[in-house]
Amino acid sequence: MVEPFRGTIEEYRALYEEKNAHMEQFLEQVTPFEFYREIFPEGSFERKGHYEDKKPNGIAVSLPGKGGSLNGIALEIEGDGKAKRYIITDDLKKLEELADTDFTIMAPISYYGRKRSGKFARFIYALVFDIDGVGMPQLRDVLHQMDKDILPKATFVVNSGTGLHLYYVLSEPVPMYRQNQHYLKELKYSLTRQIWNRYTSSIKQPQMQGLMQGFRVIGSGTKLGQGYPVVAFRLGDRVELDDLLEYIPASNGERQKLQGILRKSSMPMAEAKEKYPDWYERRIVKGERRGRWTVKRDLYDWWLRRIQDEIRVGHRYHGIMTLAIYAKKCGIEEEELRQDAYALLLPYDEMSVEEVNRFTRDDVEAALSMFNEDYVTFPRDDIARLSGMTMPVNKRNWRKQAQHLELIRGIREIRGRMGEVVSGGGRPEKKNLVADYMRSHPEEKKKSVIARALQIDRGTVAKYYDEILTELQVDRTHD
Repeated sequence: MVEPFRGTIEEYRALYEEKNAHMEQFLEQVTPFEFYREIFPEGSFERKGHYEDKKPNGIAVSLPGKGGSLNGIALEIEGDGKAKRYIITDDLKKLEELADTDFTIMAPISYYGRKRSGKFARFIYALVFDIDGVGMPQLRDVLHQMDKDILPKATFVVNSGTGLHLYYVLSEPVPMYRQNQHYLKELKYSLTRQIWNRYTSSIKQPQMQGLMQGFRVIGSGTKLGQGYPVVAFRLGDRVELDDLLEYIPASNGERQKLQGILRKSSMPMAEAKEKYPDWYERRIVKGERRGRWTVKRDLYDWWLRRIQDEIRVGHRYHGIMTLAIYAKKCGIEEEELRQDAYALLLPYDEMSVEEVNRFTRDDVEAALSMFNEDYVTFPRDDIARLSGMTMPVNKRNWRKQAQHLELIRGIREIRGRMGEVVSGGGRPEKKNLVADYMRSHPEEKKKSVIARALQIDRGTVAKYYDEILTELQVDRTHD
């Protein structure tokens, strides 16, 4: 593995110019308008002032002078430290104004309203991959691997200043239904492991990024300054999702996993109604929502200790981001969260090994935006990928076994007192007990562990396991 490039700001700027010169020899540079019109064809957004169009729009954000990624929107930190969102309408003219900003980001996603939450997302137009540790050898190899069909050929290759952004513009925008978000997120993780390899980056550990991650707007400033703007080059055509799936090796099981998710995601609602009438009545007809568990603060304190001691450069933002998620999940007050997060600012900044990658207050504020009820169900595996740290599973949500068993067994009694039907249409009581445990512990796959927690026979768990798992998968698919 080649050691990551560690240079001065002047050396990074020289490298930026060398990358541009190399790509100009083989690729076509495109203007910011050409770039975004390719991603968002005319008619994708509302016409400015024509609210009767009732279409979603793009959202963009600016943090002058310093980067750090935000989920899906461009943000501007002004004098009062608050983020300002910009609505991008169909003419894309607002993006021209943002080209002069120090730091502006935008995701290739349309939203209803001004919130960047996944539940307000309407369509995703491209999958984007950010590769760090890209010097000239790595740039040449990225282009070589795409030319030789080792990696999928990106629609656009973007010089982001110190790295590359690879844009795969989809042949058709994909609706951001929850099941589609799940599939695309897993697809992006799998492709990241292929694209970020020993030849394309000098950094060994791939940095996983969420589906709705925002990226620097073409024409706006990079970490190197406004004189070194983000530049885009056209390489390939639009892509089909099925074609991207072919670049994931079948030998390691990831492709089969994605195909399985896709099959579950594509079950028509009519079929789900026929196969799972109880679920359909409860979730669709009555509109009941899945509950979430409130976790003891032990989880928050444990994670805070870990990100104090174990976090690495490249994951600092995500460490605080996940701390904010756990704070909301554990009922921690925002004031305490902010104090803990800002206590990390100095040690995190001291970890910086290069001037262009300092850790600032803007990074902390961006990460704290995840202190939001929308993210309390953020998957444990995603937190592990983003933070770059392993996530051992606590089988009882941080409760002692006796307490947890009492809670599981008491769920049905409480639901009964609330007037809910808890018999499951006559199904055996032990099946209900197993179902409640599996619903509250979606990460647990071992029947023996479930049996020990519930103090019942493993054969009893095995008897009902597959049927319950199928019901829960349908529940999550159509949530």
